[in-house]
Amino acid sequence: MSNSDNGKRGVLFDVDGTLVDSNYLHAVAWWQAFRRMEHDVPMSAIHRAIGMGGDKLVEHLLGEDRNKDEDEQLDATHGAIFSTWWPSLRSFDGASELLKACSKKDLTVVLASSASGAELEYLRTVIDADSAITDATSSADAEASKPSPDILEAALEAGGLEAPNTVFVGDSVWDVKAAGELSIPTIGLTCGGTSEAELREAGAQEVYENPRALLAALDTSLLGELLAQG
Repeated sequence: MSNSDNGKRGVLFDVDGTLVDSNYLHAVAWWQAFRRMEHDVPMSAIHRAIGMGGDKLVEHLLGEDRNKDEDEQLDATHGAIFSTWWPSLRSFDGASELLKACSKKDLTVVLASSASGAELEYLRTVIDADSAITDATSSADAEASKPSPDILEAALEAGGLEAPNTVFVGDSVWDVKAAGELSIPTIGLTCGGTSEAELREAGAQEVYENPRALLAALDTSLLGELLAQG
């Protein structure tokens, strides 16, 4: 990583499965949405696709020959079912402290989420670190969802950041692949249910168990290296 002209350094955070313990609820919500439309998709397959945007997930799981007219309804049904669990959502241990520690070290903190606007606002209350967050993206900020890099491009722009001065923290293979498209180094977290081996195979340079573990290793992590370049 080399410093860009503006010298501003930052960190982009995925939200679902990275900062908030929501991946398995997303999997169940998608499973129920598929069942309502008479698609019997194994929940294990759904879990492995979590991290993709809804449009990509449906195509990935149902294939090109599906009835594409159902896509929008499937996505909306998933969102409606998932919203019933919003009150149950909890952030991972150390998530709020991690964001605040990054901000205190003068890293620009941006949430790179593809959640809907309303869902993102709720997720921010769950994380409880708004004082540390410079900006956040939602599904409205990108034409294409992960593993396309559009959300991350929008997050860079929102934070006034450039890829060489940025690290991305995510929990899914699709997070890592999206960051790789922009040559943004990625720290993977296994708390979303994806193994260290899978995250490293996708290109993650470092892997930690959860936000608390990354916080404990902050100064020696990729984020510490980024700070040391200043």
